[in-house]
Amino acid sequence: PAAGGGAAAAEAAGLVAVMSPMVGTFYTSANPDSPPFISVGAAVGPDTTVCLIEAMKVFNEIKAECAGTIERVLVESGTAVEFGQKLFLVRPA
Repeated sequence: PAAGGGAAAAEAAGLVAVMSPMVGTFYTSANPDSPPFISVGAAVGPDTTVCLIEAMKVFNEIKAECAGTIERVLVESGTAVEFGQKLFLVRPA
């Protein structure tokens, strides 16, 4: 099955998607030598930085915008993402 189908089933199970607010390149950490901002099982709040998206040579911090626990990371670091693409699935607190 397609990866998107799994995300849809997870959302039906009460998970909330963190979406990309822009087109750009997705990064899980500030640089290749840094640990990721978050990982599966991490607790996040609305203001928790979960990733960076590089757009037009500017690195934009993306916030969780909800409180809960990261259940799934849907995008690999270094991958191009689209506006509205699901990046993470969060189990609401």
